[in-house]
Amino acid sequence: MAEAADFQGTPSPARRWLRRTGALLAGAPLLAGLMQLPAAAPAQAAGSDTVSVALDSLSPSAPTDGDTLTVSGTVTNNSKQAVTDAHVDLRVGSLLSTRSEIDTAARHSDDLQSSLGTDVGGKYTEDFDSLGPGVAEHFSIAVPVDKLDLGQDGVYQFGVSLSGKTSTQQWDQVLGIQRTFLPWQSSEADTKTKTTYLWPLISTVHVTAKTGAGELQTPVFENDDLAKEISPGGRLAQMLALGKDLDVTWVIDPDLLASVDAMTGNYRIQGNGTTTTAGTHQAAAKQFLDDLQDAVADKEVVALPFADPDLASLAHNGTSVTGSLSHLKDATDVAATTVTTVLHVTPNTDFAWPVEGAVDPSIIKVATSGGADKVIARSDSLQETGGLTYTPSAARPIGGGTTAVVADARMSTAFEGDLTNADSATLAVQQFLAQSLALNTQTGKQRSIVVAPQRMPSASQAQAMATAITALQDSNWSQSQDLSAAAKAKPDPGATTKIPSSSAYPSSLRKQELPRTAFEQIARTQDKLDNFQVILTDESRVVTPFGRAINREMSTSWRGRGSAADSFRTNVESWLDDLIGQVKLIDKSETKLSGRSATIPVTVQNNLVQGVGHLVLRLTSTMPTRLEIGGKPYYEQPVDVSGGHSQSVKFSTSANANGRVEVTAQLYTEDGQEYGAPVRFDVKVTEVTPTVMLVIGGGVLLLVLAGFRMYTQRKRAAARRAEEDDGPDEADEDTPDAPGAPGTPADPETPGTPETPDGPETPAAPETKTSEGTDGPGNPAAHGDRLQEESVGRSRADDPEQPSDPTPDTAPESADPSETGERVDR
Repeated sequence: MAEAADFQGTPSPARRWLRRTGALLAGAPLLAGLMQLPAAAPAQAAGSDTVSVALDSLSPSAPTDGDTLTVSGTVTNNSKQAVTDAHVDLRVGSLLSTRSEIDTAARHSDDLQSSLGTDVGGKYTEDFDSLGPGVAEHFSIAVPVDKLDLGQDGVYQFGVSLSGKTSTQQWDQVLGIQRTFLPWQSSEADTKTKTTYLWPLISTVHVTAKTGAGELQTPVFENDDLAKEISPGGRLAQMLALGKDLDVTWVIDPDLLASVDAMTGNYRIQGNGTTTTAGTHQAAAKQFLDDLQDAVADKEVVALPFADPDLASLAHNGTSVTGSLSHLKDATDVAATTVTTVLHVTPNTDFAWPVEGAVDPSIIKVATSGGADKVIARSDSLQETGGLTYTPSAARPIGGGTTAVVADARMSTAFEGDLTNADSATLAVQQFLAQSLALNTQTGKQRSIVVAPQRMPSASQAQAMATAITALQDSNWSQSQDLSAAAKAKPDPGATTKIPSSSAYPSSLRKQELPRTAFEQIARTQDKLDNFQVILTDESRVVTPFGRAINREMSTSWRGRGSAADSFRTNVESWLDDLIGQVKLIDKSETKLSGRSATIPVTVQNNLVQGVGHLVLRLTSTMPTRLEIGGKPYYEQPVDVSGGHSQSVKFSTSANANGRVEVTAQLYTEDGQEYGAPVRFDVKVTEVTPTVMLVIGGGVLLLVLAGFRMYTQRKRAAARRAEEDDGPDEADEDTPDAPGAPGTPADPETPGTPETPDGPETPAAPETKTSEGTDGPGNPAAHGDRLQEESVGRSRADDPEQPSDPTPDTAPESADPSETGERVDR
C-alpha cells in the first residue's frame, strides 16, 4: 500500500538538539581513548549477543501530557562471563514518519548496529552490581513523559538497553537493547480515524451427526474440547470476558452457539468405537451463554453462515460439483435463526469473510451467491494501485451492488504468532498503536478503517488485542465504529476497486483448501439424505442433524487439518448409511410353491424409532413365462412400517411350468428411486409334475367318458321307445291274439273297460339320485317314490318283458370289475 510522504517540520525542539550535541562532545575523549586500543571492534557490536532485554510492559501504551510512563521487563546475561556495573537505561529514538518506517524498525528491534537513540539518563535508570552468566534480573523504571523530551505528535522509537562491562571489555558499553514504539498524541487530534475492530467468536467443529434415539435426540460430541474452551480460563471464556468491555463488532459462528446450547442439556462424548460417555459441563455452557447474552445486548453482532464455510475452497473446488452452492445458502438462512434463538438479538447476515480476506473474482461470486452483499477483504489482497499517499477508507464498491470492506493488513495481522511471553505481547501492542497513529497523521481527511484479526485467536493473542483496543479507545486520535457503519461510509474515489485475478490468490492458502473430492463426498451424502428423508414420518429428526453436519463438513476450521476433515466426512456418511440400513428387506431362502398358484411373503424391517412410509416394494420374476407375479412379470405394493416393527407383504404368484426361477425384491421410494439393497431368492416350482398332469388328464378323460355313456344310454332308450311304438301293428298282422291270452287287450266294446292309449301304461318312476341331497332318506316323497319303484321293479321282474317297456337307464348289474375311471352305480 502506498505510504504518506515524510512528516514536515523539526523533529525535536532546540533544547533537545543541544542536549544530544553536548552528550556527543562529552563522550569524544572516551571515544578517542577507545580508538587507541588494538584491534578494538565497534563498541555497539561487541555485545550483540551478550545480553537480551525483554520489555514486559509499557504503561500507558499511548501516553499523553502529564502521564508517567512505567517500563518493566527482564535483562538476561546470555554470555559465559559476568557483566559488571550493569545498568538499564531508557532511550528515545527518532520520529518515524511513515508506516513503512515502522515496519522496518520492528524488524530490527534488537539490533545493536542500528541507532540506539538518546539516553534519558538521570535517575531514570536501574543499576545492577553484577549480572552473572545465565542470570536474569527484573527491572522497572517510571519516568514522567515530559522528561522524555518528545517533540511533535507522532510515533517515536523507544528502547530499553542494558550497558556494562565484561572481563574482556573493561569499558561501559551497550550489551543488549529492545526497541519498541511510543505513540505520542499530546492532545485531541483535529481529525480522528473511525476504527472498526472485529471480535471473532469462532471455534472448530465439535458436534457429530449422531443423536440419541430418544425424543430429545441427545447430541453426540467428537470430544470434550469445547467444554475446555468455554469453562473459566478457557480460550472462548477469556475472549468473552475481554470483549464485553470493548467497543467491537462481534463476529460469531452460529455453529458455536448451537453447540454450546446443546451442551446445556444432556449430551454425550464419542468414545472408542460405538461407546459414548455422558457430558458433564452443563453449568459452564449455561454460564457462557448467559454472559454472552449480556455482552452483546447493545453491540452489533455479525453472524457468519452456519459453521463458517470455506468460501475459497467452495469457489475453487466446489462449484463444479452439483449442489455445493446450495449448502452455502442453507447455512446463511439458518444462521440468523440460530443467533436470534440463542442470544435473543437480531444479527447482521450481510457479510461474508473469506479466509484471511484473500479474494478473487470466483470468491466474490460465491460469497454473494449465499446472500451476502458485503465481503470482508484485506489490503494485502485488494492492494492499492492508484498511487494514493494515504490509506483509504475500507468501503469499496466493486460492482453488482457488492461492497468490499477492505481491512487494514498491518493492523489485522499485528497479533499473530506466539504472544505467550509478555515481551512479544507488549511489542505487538505498541506496534499496532504505532500503525494506527501513523495512519491517522497521513492526511487531514477522516477515514473509516477496519481491523479483521485471525479467526481463532489464542488466549494470549486475545489478551494482547484487548490491551491494544482499550488503549485505542482511550487515545486522542481514534474513535470506535461498527462494521455496518464502516461499510456504509463514503468510499474514497481514488481507492482501487479492481478485484485481483485468480492467479494472484496466495498459493499457501490454496494448499490448505478442501479438495474437489471433499465436495463430491458431500454431494453423495446429500443425495443419500434426500432419498432417505422422503420415507420418514418425522424427517426433522434426521434432516436437521445431518444438514448441520454437512454444513460443518465445509467449515473453514478444517484448514491445515485435512486428515481430520476426511475423517469427519467419512463418519457422517457412515452414520447415515447405518440409519438407512435400519429399513431393509429380510433375506429369504429358497421358496417352493405348493401348487400352480401360491402366495410369497416378503418382510420389510424398520429398526428406526420413527415410522416409515412412501415406500413401494416391487417383486420381479426373472422368468415370467415360468412364474408370474400378480399375473405380470413384476408387481408392486405400498409399504408403511411403524418404528421398531416389521411387516410382511404378500404377493400372489402363478406357475406355468416346472423349474427354478430367481425372484428379486427391491424397495423404491415413491418417486422411483431405489432404496436399499435388493433381496434375491429362488422359487422352485415342484407341484406341476407328470403325476399331477396325469391326474389332471385322467379327470378330463373321466368327464369325457361319462358324457359318452350318457349319450349312448339316451340313444338306447330312444331306440327302445321306437320299438315299443311299432310292436302292436306287427302283432295284429302276423299273430292274431288268442282269446283270453295274457296281455290281450280287452274288447274295446266291452263296457267298463277303459281305453288305453299308445305307449307305456304307467309312467316311469322318477330317476332316483341317491347321491343328491334332495332325495335323502328324510324326504317322505322320496321314500314313497322308492317304495313305488321297488314295487314296480318286482312286478317287472316277475312279468315277462313287454316290447313296449322302456330301456333301463342303468346297464344290467354285473359281477365283473368295472372299467377304470368309470363311475359305478349300485
